Amino acid sequence: MSALESKLFLFGGCYSNLQATQGIKEIADKLGFTPDQIICTGDIVGYCAQPEETVQLIKNWGIKAIAGNVEVQLRTGEIDCGCNFDEGSRCDTFSRQWFPYAQQRLSPASLDWMQALPNSLQFTLNDKRYHVLHGGTDDISEFIFESTPVNRKLEIFEETGADNIIAGHCGIPFHHVMVDKNGNEKNWINPGVIGMPANDGTARVWYGILDTVSDVYLQHSFDYEHKKASDLMVENHLPKEYANTLITGIWDNCEILPTRETLLQGRAIE
Repeated sequence: MSALESKLFLFGGCYSNLQATQGIKEIADKLGFTPDQIICTGDIVGYCAQPEETVQLIKNWGIKAIAGNVEVQLRTGEIDCGCNFDEGSRCDTFSRQWFPYAQQRLSPASLDWMQALPNSLQFTLNDKRYHVLHGGTDDISEFIFESTPVNRKLEIFEETGADNIIAGHCGIPFHHVMVDKNGNEKNWINPGVIGMPANDGTARVWYGILDTVSDVYLQHSFDYEHKKASDLMVENHLPKEYANTLITGIWDNCEILPTRETLLQGRAIE
Protein backbone atom coordinates (compact mmCIF):
# COMPACT_ATOMS: atom_id res chain seq x y z
CA MET A 1 0.00 0.00 0.00
CA SER A 2 1.40 3.40 -0.99
CA ALA A 3 1.33 6.42 1.29
CA LEU A 4 -1.54 7.89 -0.72
CA GLU A 5 -3.55 4.66 -0.81
CA SER A 6 -3.64 4.57 3.00
CA LYS A 7 -5.40 7.94 3.20
CA LEU A 8 -9.02 9.05 3.22
CA PHE A 9 -10.22 12.44 1.98
CA LEU A 10 -13.14 13.66 4.11
CA PHE A 11 -15.69 16.46 3.82
CA GLY A 12 -19.38 17.18 4.29
CA GLY A 13 -22.10 19.79 4.02
CA CYS A 14 -22.01 20.89 0.39
CA TYR A 15 -25.28 22.75 1.13
CA SER A 16 -26.06 23.31 -2.59
CA ASN A 17 -22.91 25.43 -2.83
CA LEU A 18 -21.71 24.43 -6.30
CA GLN A 19 -18.67 26.72 -6.23
CA ALA A 20 -17.35 25.14 -3.01
CA THR A 21 -18.12 21.65 -4.31
CA GLN A 22 -16.21 22.34 -7.51
CA GLY A 23 -13.37 23.62 -5.32
CA ILE A 24 -13.19 20.47 -3.18
CA LYS A 25 -13.18 18.24 -6.24
CA GLU A 26 -10.33 20.22 -7.77
CA ILE A 27 -8.31 19.76 -4.56
CA ALA A 28 -8.98 16.02 -4.34
CA ASP A 29 -8.13 15.55 -8.02
CA LYS A 30 -4.93 17.57 -7.71
CA LEU A 31 -3.83 15.51 -4.70
CA GLY A 32 -4.49 12.27 -6.58
CA PHE A 33 -7.33 10.86 -4.51
CA THR A 34 -9.58 8.35 -6.27
CA PRO A 35 -13.36 8.37 -5.67
CA ASP A 36 -13.21 5.27 -3.48
CA GLN A 37 -10.92 7.15 -1.06
CA ILE A 38 -13.30 10.11 -0.69
CA ILE A 39 -16.16 10.29 1.82
CA CYS A 40 -18.91 12.92 2.07
CA THR A 41 -20.80 12.99 5.37
CA GLY A 42 -24.11 14.20 3.94
CA ASP A 43 -26.18 17.37 3.56
CA ILE A 44 -25.23 17.68 -0.08
CA VAL A 45 -28.28 19.91 -0.43
CA GLY A 46 -28.83 22.95 1.78
CA TYR A 47 -28.91 26.70 2.05
CA CYS A 48 -27.31 27.76 -1.23
CA ALA A 49 -28.60 28.36 -4.74
CA GLN A 50 -27.62 25.33 -6.86
CA PRO A 51 -29.01 22.11 -5.39
CA GLU A 52 -29.48 20.23 -8.65
CA GLU A 53 -26.04 21.08 -10.02
CA THR A 54 -24.38 20.17 -6.71
CA VAL A 55 -26.14 16.81 -6.45
CA GLN A 56 -25.22 15.96 -10.04
CA LEU A 57 -21.56 16.83 -9.42
CA ILE A 58 -21.39 14.53 -6.38
CA LYS A 59 -23.33 11.78 -8.18
CA ASN A 60 -21.13 11.87 -11.28
CA TRP A 61 -17.95 12.08 -9.21
CA GLY A 62 -18.74 8.61 -7.82
CA ILE A 63 -17.42 9.15 -4.31
CA LYS A 64 -18.71 7.45 -1.16
CA ALA A 65 -21.50 9.53 0.36
CA ILE A 66 -24.13 9.10 3.03
CA ALA A 67 -27.46 10.85 3.42
CA GLY A 68 -27.68 13.85 5.68
CA ASN A 69 -30.92 14.86 7.34
CA VAL A 70 -31.66 17.11 4.34
CA GLU A 71 -31.46 14.20 1.88
CA VAL A 72 -33.63 12.04 4.16
CA GLN A 73 -36.28 14.76 4.33
CA LEU A 74 -36.19 15.43 0.59
CA ARG A 75 -36.49 11.80 -0.45
CA THR A 76 -39.48 11.24 1.84
CA GLY A 77 -41.25 14.42 0.73
CA GLU A 78 -41.21 16.22 4.08
CA ILE A 79 -41.84 19.95 4.47
CA ASP A 80 -38.65 20.97 6.31
CA CYS A 81 -35.00 20.02 6.72
CA GLY A 82 -35.56 17.89 9.82
CA CYS A 83 -33.11 19.71 12.09
CA ASN A 84 -35.73 20.03 14.86
CA PHE A 85 -35.17 23.76 15.18
CA ASP A 86 -37.33 25.53 17.77
CA GLU A 87 -40.50 26.72 16.07
CA GLY A 88 -40.26 30.39 15.20
CA SER A 89 -36.48 30.52 15.67
CA ARG A 90 -34.33 32.21 13.04
CA CYS A 91 -33.03 28.85 11.79
CA ASP A 92 -36.61 27.57 11.54
CA THR A 93 -37.72 30.69 9.66
CA PHE A 94 -34.83 30.51 7.20
CA SER A 95 -35.31 26.78 6.57
CA ARG A 96 -38.86 27.48 5.44
CA GLN A 97 -37.32 29.54 2.64
CA TRP A 98 -34.40 27.45 1.40
CA PHE A 99 -35.90 23.97 1.81
CA PRO A 100 -38.89 24.53 -0.55
CA TYR A 101 -36.51 26.23 -3.00
CA ALA A 102 -34.37 23.07 -3.07
CA GLN A 103 -37.40 20.82 -3.43
CA GLN A 104 -38.61 22.75 -6.45
CA ARG A 105 -35.27 22.61 -8.24
CA LEU A 106 -34.24 18.99 -7.78
CA SER A 107 -34.89 16.64 -10.68
CA PRO A 108 -36.58 13.23 -10.27
CA ALA A 109 -33.20 11.68 -11.16
CA SER A 110 -31.51 13.46 -8.24
CA LEU A 111 -34.25 12.39 -5.84
CA ASP A 112 -33.94 8.81 -7.08
CA TRP A 113 -30.20 8.94 -6.42
CA MET A 114 -30.84 10.16 -2.87
CA GLN A 115 -33.12 7.17 -2.27
CA ALA A 116 -30.10 4.90 -2.65
CA LEU A 117 -27.82 6.83 -0.28
CA PRO A 118 -27.10 4.89 2.93
CA ASN A 119 -27.59 6.60 6.29
CA SER A 120 -24.21 5.30 7.46
CA LEU A 121 -21.15 3.41 6.27
CA GLN A 122 -19.12 0.76 8.06
CA PHE A 123 -15.77 -0.63 6.94
CA THR A 124 -12.46 -1.94 8.28
CA LEU A 125 -9.06 -0.67 7.18
CA ASN A 126 -5.72 -1.78 8.63
CA ASP A 127 -7.49 -3.61 11.47
CA LYS A 128 -9.41 -0.48 12.52
CA ARG A 129 -13.20 -0.31 12.40
CA TYR A 130 -14.75 2.82 10.92
CA HIS A 131 -18.29 4.12 11.17
CA VAL A 132 -19.44 7.10 9.08
CA LEU A 133 -22.58 8.89 10.25
CA HIS A 134 -24.17 12.28 9.82
CA GLY A 135 -25.36 13.31 13.28
CA GLY A 136 -26.10 10.62 15.85
CA THR A 137 -27.05 6.95 15.57
CA ASP A 138 -30.70 7.14 16.60
CA ASP A 139 -31.20 10.76 15.50
CA ILE A 140 -29.59 11.75 12.21
CA SER A 141 -30.09 15.41 13.22
CA GLU A 142 -28.31 15.17 16.57
CA PHE A 143 -25.74 17.95 16.91
CA ILE A 144 -22.46 16.61 18.28
CA PHE A 145 -19.71 19.17 18.81
CA GLU A 146 -16.21 19.05 20.23
CA SER A 147 -17.68 20.19 23.56
CA THR A 148 -20.38 17.47 23.57
CA PRO A 149 -19.74 15.31 26.68
CA VAL A 150 -17.30 12.46 26.18
CA ASN A 151 -19.81 10.00 27.62
CA ARG A 152 -22.25 10.73 24.79
CA LYS A 153 -19.59 10.10 22.18
CA LEU A 154 -18.44 6.91 23.92
CA GLU A 155 -22.04 5.66 23.91
CA ILE A 156 -22.03 5.96 20.13
CA PHE A 157 -18.67 4.21 19.88
CA GLU A 158 -20.11 1.36 21.93
CA GLU A 159 -23.27 1.20 19.80
CA THR A 160 -21.34 1.08 16.55
CA GLY A 161 -18.33 -0.96 17.66
CA ALA A 162 -16.10 1.52 15.86
CA ASP A 163 -12.54 2.59 16.60
CA ASN A 164 -12.90 5.74 14.49
CA ILE A 165 -16.08 7.69 13.80
CA ILE A 166 -16.31 10.12 10.88
CA ALA A 167 -19.22 12.51 11.36
CA GLY A 168 -20.85 15.63 9.96
CA HIS A 169 -23.85 17.91 10.56
CA CYS A 170 -22.54 20.35 13.20
CA GLY A 171 -20.74 22.61 10.69
CA ILE A 172 -17.56 23.11 12.71
CA PRO A 173 -14.47 20.90 12.22
CA PHE A 174 -12.87 19.08 15.12
CA HIS A 175 -10.89 15.97 16.07
CA HIS A 176 -11.54 14.53 19.53
CA VAL A 177 -9.33 11.71 20.84
CA MET A 178 -10.69 9.82 23.86
CA VAL A 179 -10.25 6.54 25.71
CA ASP A 180 -13.05 4.08 26.41
CA LYS A 181 -13.63 2.07 29.61
CA ASN A 182 -11.32 -0.68 28.32
CA GLY A 183 -8.45 1.72 27.70
CA ASN A 184 -8.86 1.73 23.92
CA GLU A 185 -8.19 4.96 22.03
CA LYS A 186 -11.13 6.29 20.03
CA ASN A 187 -11.10 9.04 17.39
CA TRP A 188 -14.12 11.21 16.64
CA ILE A 189 -13.42 13.10 13.43
CA ASN A 190 -15.62 15.83 12.00
CA PRO A 191 -14.01 17.39 8.92
CA GLY A 192 -16.49 20.26 8.94
CA VAL A 193 -18.49 21.44 5.95
CA ILE A 194 -17.67 23.09 2.63
CA GLY A 195 -20.95 24.88 1.94
CA MET A 196 -20.75 27.43 4.77
CA PRO A 197 -17.86 28.90 6.78
CA ALA A 198 -17.16 27.58 10.27
CA ASN A 199 -18.34 30.73 12.12
CA ASP A 200 -14.71 31.74 12.59
CA GLY A 201 -14.79 35.10 10.83
CA THR A 202 -13.21 33.86 7.60
CA ALA A 203 -14.80 32.75 4.33
CA ARG A 204 -12.67 29.59 4.32
CA VAL A 205 -14.31 26.16 4.39
CA TRP A 206 -12.95 22.86 5.66
CA TYR A 207 -12.03 19.27 4.85
CA GLY A 208 -9.72 16.63 6.34
CA ILE A 209 -7.26 13.92 5.38
CA LEU A 210 -6.87 10.81 7.55
CA ASP A 211 -3.96 8.38 7.32
CA THR A 212 -5.55 5.03 8.18
CA VAL A 213 -2.19 3.44 9.03
CA SER A 214 -0.83 6.01 11.48
CA ASP A 215 -4.21 7.53 12.53
CA VAL A 216 -2.68 10.95 11.82
CA TYR A 217 -5.48 13.35 10.94
CA LEU A 218 -4.85 16.72 9.33
CA GLN A 219 -7.49 19.45 8.99
CA HIS A 220 -7.32 21.72 5.96
CA SER A 221 -9.16 24.81 4.75
CA PHE A 222 -9.55 26.34 1.31
CA ASP A 223 -10.87 29.43 -0.39
CA TYR A 224 -13.28 29.30 -3.30
CA GLU A 225 -15.57 31.62 -5.30
CA HIS A 226 -17.64 32.53 -2.24
CA LYS A 227 -18.70 35.90 -3.66
CA LYS A 228 -20.30 34.16 -6.65
CA ALA A 229 -22.09 31.68 -4.38
CA SER A 230 -23.37 34.56 -2.24
CA ASP A 231 -24.54 36.58 -5.25
CA LEU A 232 -26.48 33.58 -6.57
CA MET A 233 -28.28 33.26 -3.24
CA VAL A 234 -29.30 36.91 -3.35
CA GLU A 235 -30.41 36.64 -6.99
CA ASN A 236 -32.63 33.67 -6.12
CA HIS A 237 -34.19 35.36 -3.07
CA LEU A 238 -32.68 32.97 -0.56
CA PRO A 239 -32.00 34.21 3.00
CA LYS A 240 -29.71 37.22 2.64
CA GLU A 241 -28.37 36.53 6.13
CA TYR A 242 -26.92 33.21 4.95
CA ALA A 243 -25.64 34.84 1.76
CA ASN A 244 -23.83 37.35 3.96
CA THR A 245 -22.32 34.54 6.05
CA LEU A 246 -20.54 33.27 2.94
CA ILE A 247 -18.74 36.62 2.84
CA THR A 248 -18.16 37.41 6.52
CA GLY A 249 -17.61 33.92 7.91
CA ILE A 250 -19.95 34.74 10.81
CA TRP A 251 -23.16 32.78 11.34
CA ASP A 252 -26.36 34.80 11.59
CA ASN A 253 -27.05 33.25 15.00
CA CYS A 254 -25.71 30.67 17.44
CA GLU A 255 -29.02 28.96 18.22
CA ILE A 256 -27.67 25.45 17.75
CA LEU A 257 -24.30 26.02 19.43
CA PRO A 258 -23.23 25.00 22.94
CA THR A 259 -21.67 27.71 25.11
CA ARG A 260 -18.08 26.78 24.29
CA GLU A 261 -18.59 26.98 20.53
CA THR A 262 -20.63 30.16 20.85
CA LEU A 263 -17.76 31.88 22.64
CA LEU A 264 -15.43 30.95 19.77
CA GLN A 265 -17.52 32.83 17.18
CA GLY A 266 -15.31 35.06 15.03
CA ARG A 267 -12.01 33.49 16.15
CA ALA A 268 -10.12 32.19 13.14
CA ILE A 269 -9.49 28.44 13.38
CA GLU A 270 -5.81 27.58 13.28
